[in-house]
Amino acid sequence: MFARKPTCQLGSYSGLRTHQFYVLLFIAEEVGKKMGLKFQTREIQGHRFTTPGYDVAGVVVKVGCQVKELREGDEVYGNISKKALEGPKQFGSLAEYTAIEEKLLALKPKNLDFAQAASLPLAIETAYEGLDRASFSQGKSIFVLGGAGGVGSLVIQLAKQVFGASKVAATSSTGKLDLIKSLGADLTIDYTKENFLDLPEKFDVVYDTVGQGELAVKALKEGGTAVVLTGAVAPPGFRFVVTSTGETLKKLNPYLESDKIKTVIDPKGPFPFDKVNEAFSYLETNRATGKVVVSPIP
Repeated sequence: MFARKPTCQLGSYSGLRTHQFYVLLFIAEEVGKKMGLKFQTREIQGHRFTTPGYDVAGVVVKVGCQVKELREGDEVYGNISKKALEGPKQFGSLAEYTAIEEKLLALKPKNLDFAQAASLPLAIETAYEGLDRASFSQGKSIFVLGGAGGVGSLVIQLAKQVFGASKVAATSSTGKLDLIKSLGADLTIDYTKENFLDLPEKFDVVYDTVGQGELAVKALKEGGTAVVLTGAVAPPGFRFVVTSTGETLKKLNPYLESDKIKTVIDPKGPFPFDKVNEAFSYLETNRATGKVVVSPIP
């Protein structure tokens, strides 16, 4: 005899159906991404992405019967898609409500507001998983291409505060050098004036967030590895699709709550909800600092 699994669901709420392992979230803040802009206009691997958005922070308003830890009223944050690039959700986070699997969420760090929390999930999960896959560890050196971006700014901090890097170098434009230095970069390179290939030293890991993978590998020590998020990949570099999970966020919450890791939000935001198109247009300029945040529906 087999026990029948519960089939409960929370029913329809603002057009969303919340099932047994899901929570229904009232969205307090969300983050715009260039990927989301592209997904508005076409299908990705058979998935029609009708509402863009991945990152979210908000308040739990309902829980499914198999939800084990979260409760109504909890303030949480997370990325709504486990594999954002492989199977985007039809209903993204740029909305008033969304339904999310409990395992993708974590309690919001107590010292962060919703905008700060919403700026983190996909970027910090990508930064962390890339370092982990590269077997980065205490005493190793790292060079970050694009240190002032959403992922790069977190790679600098995680490498220093969590993984124990011996040296962190990073690139940015002239106006952002002070920022990446404040985040923990020991060596800053102005890519508008300097060629990083002219550096006399090499690094254990290069983390490329800007699409210079074929050049990135030239900055490696023998036996080193390069993490490449976009563009061509040359050996010994690799690219990966991040797996979002609330467990990673829970692991990093103490570093956020102690201010060892800081959020970086572009000063042009948060954009009001009726300016979403402007937020995406700004993202397309590739001039954003950190993350671009969108405020919820008023």
